[in-house]
Amino acid sequence: MSPGGTRAEAMPLSQRLRQWARSLKSSLVMLWFCSRHPDTPLAARLLAVLVVAYAFSPIDLIPDFIPVLGYVDDVLLVPLGIWLALRLVPAAVKADCRAQADAWQASKRARPRNLWAAAAIVVVWALLAWLGWRWWSGR
Repeated sequence: MSPGGTRAEAMPLSQRLRQWARSLKSSLVMLWFCSRHPDTPLAARLLAVLVVAYAFSPIDLIPDFIPVLGYVDDVLLVPLGIWLALRLVPAAVKADCRAQADAWQASKRARPRNLWAAAAIVVVWALLAWLGWRWWSGR
């Protein structure tokens, strides 16, 4: 660590990325609890449900095998959605949900899956394939 430097500067990039990923997972679980909390405002609840459903879906809207674009949702859209939804949640609700999320993660339960979001993504891809086929066959 350089004189006057921070501890984060001395930490290797891979370790910082792992720490960021753990923080993101923790925030996502907290957002999951916020989406179910009765004191969460409607706009925050709707956004939280969308973000959590997408993040917990076993299928991505943009498949990861597509170069560069495949990871845009994982690296940009999900964290941005988490940040925005949590900005809309009152501090007291966040504190309560953070405690619930920490307890849930401490029990080492499996990550929730959202099969409804996966089904919606499959429907979107099927619709795009159908539209592409219609366009291609109409040429």
